[in-house]
Amino acid sequence: MPESYKARIRAALPDDEEELSHLDRVTWSPMHAVVPEPRPPYPPFFTERHAPEDHLVAELDRRIVGYVRLGFPTPLACNAHVRQIQGLAVADEARGLGVGRALIRAAVDESRRRSARRITLRVLGHNTPARKLYESEGFVVEGVLPGEFLLDGQYVDDVFMGRSL
Repeated sequence: MPESYKARIRAALPDDEEELSHLDRVTWSPMHAVVPEPRPPYPPFFTERHAPEDHLVAELDRRIVGYVRLGFPTPLACNAHVRQIQGLAVADEARGLGVGRALIRAAVDESRRRSARRITLRVLGHNTPARKLYESEGFVVEGVLPGEFLLDGQYVDDVFMGRSL
């Protein structure tokens, strides 16, 4: 990626709410979403479950062009050493510039910083580009729930991936 296109990754701020909410809506796709397409009135992007500090954002030319959401896979104390990528979005105009890869790497680094020992994610079986990207960053398939979701009339696998930190 040319240096002029290098995304700046930073922690999300409460003031990013509107821009992130818009990005989330315009990047919605049945390729990766299991929830219906967003319709007004739109819910808040930041919630009690997913606060600004749970997000890293990618900026190009001072515009947010991507985000990754990190959370805990369960609320159990015995599982607190694991972080989970619970959302990743990249604006269409920023695809192919390494933004998704930069966000994944930042999520791995942030998880290590927060003393996690593992990082996991779930991805739809038909989302081959995302699966290849995750695999190239060290994630491996750890389980598959066959036909877990019915999306657009098709049964789609839920693929669980993870890696050690």
